[in-house]
Amino acid sequence: MKHSRIAAMAAALALLAGLPASAQVAPKIEVAPHRAVYQMTLASAKSGSGVVSAKGALAFEWGDSCDGWTVEQRYKLTLTLAQPGAVEIVTNYATWESKDGLDYRFNVRKTRNGKPDNDVSGQARLDGPGKKGKAEFTLPEKLTMDLPAGTVFPTEHTLVLLKQALADKTVVSRKVFDGATADGAAEVNALIGRKLGTGQAGVEPFMDRPGWYMRMAYFNLDRKASEPDYEIGMELQDNGIARAIKLDYADFSIRGTLEKVELLPKPPC
Repeated sequence: MKHSRIAAMAAALALLAGLPASAQVAPKIEVAPHRAVYQMTLASAKSGSGVVSAKGALAFEWGDSCDGWTVEQRYKLTLTLAQPGAVEIVTNYATWESKDGLDYRFNVRKTRNGKPDNDVSGQARLDGPGKKGKAEFTLPEKLTMDLPAGTVFPTEHTLVLLKQALADKTVVSRKVFDGATADGAAEVNALIGRKLGTGQAGVEPFMDRPGWYMRMAYFNLDRKASEPDYEIGMELQDNGIARAIKLDYADFSIRGTLEKVELLPKPPC
């Protein structure tokens, strides 16, 4: 499997957190700060993908810091490839995003078979809701990048999707900047599908919430491609907890099965 495909996988994991709202969308979202662990396995692989098996785990934490949202992800996946063999990917991703959606800080540490693999760090700011902005990278090198008007950051994107779902919208398109790579913002086209079932006996109240099946396709803004770089599917509840996730790279896909979840305390703001 090409190295670029592994880089795309790291970027897709970062975007799970993204997992300015229109002034016409008023539904109130009550986020449940939480920590969740997903077991990652190979869902499917085409014969020419070179992927034989996959196994790992994703620990995802969405916290409330009063003035902003914090997201931490710790991901470890071992891919067994026909050539050159096993590849171990480890990603640690931490962000802070202001609740007005205008300020964002990001730090990504990645290793491939135990060796550093393109660490990324920096911050970004938008001039206002729906306006353009700038991103400043300190790693892998110092770089300033313009962000197009309409860009949103990952947590704001997740909130937009939930608000649009509550408003019975089925198609949502946004430009999303997450800082996982130095490629800039991506065009994300989301389809909001059928509602998740509720009224499940024996589950915690925070896991018996309304939700939706969603699928998001990510396109590089600098390339005119008919096919997305990758897609993310998830079963997302209205409180921000994902019951399941799926990362789709066209020639293979990875399934994330929820193993455990716990609520985090809300700060006395």
